[in-house]
Amino acid sequence: MRKGELTRAAILDVALDLASREGLEGLTIGLLADKMNMSKSGVFAHFGSREDLQIEVLKLYHARFEQEVFFPSVQEARGLPRLRSMFARWVKRVSVEIASGCIYISGAVEYDDRQGPIREELVAMVRAWQGALRRCAEQSISSGDLKADTDAGQLVYEMYGLILALHHDARFLRMPGSVDRCRVGFDRLIENYRHP
Repeated sequence: MRKGELTRAAILDVALDLASREGLEGLTIGLLADKMNMSKSGVFAHFGSREDLQIEVLKLYHARFEQEVFFPSVQEARGLPRLRSMFARWVKRVSVEIASGCIYISGAVEYDDRQGPIREELVAMVRAWQGALRRCAEQSISSGDLKADTDAGQLVYEMYGLILALHHDARFLRMPGSVDRCRVGFDRLIENYRHP
């Protein structure tokens, strides 16, 4: 990488950390310049606008999520082993983010009633993840791991609910044992849908 690319990558790393803690709306060129010991114009030169910076942060977050959760999981056998891996890796990621925050979840709160490119980018990323989970659930049904009458959409909805509860209880309420409760909840969920 060239110096400019290295600087841009370093700015994005710091921006992602800030956005995780302060939210995407808390991410400003001025705050980022202070953290990077750069001028505002120096930071601005790497991104056309604050909105461009926010979108690039989202893309970086999504790429890291895929690297940690999605890509390793698709190496597992199709069906329930892959679905279990996806959920386990997702829980692991959220448990690490308890200290900082999940951009998908905080972004949903920040942009649930706003229109524009940031919301569109965020929605597309979350839908892509939900789509991957749904395909995996459908494969688990077609392979016979789960009951034939399993509603894949409902299963994914319930999985998402467990993750949201984990984030809420662990990060907001700081309740010990939240990760274990989430894992137990998933096991019960799968047992409910599992082919006898």
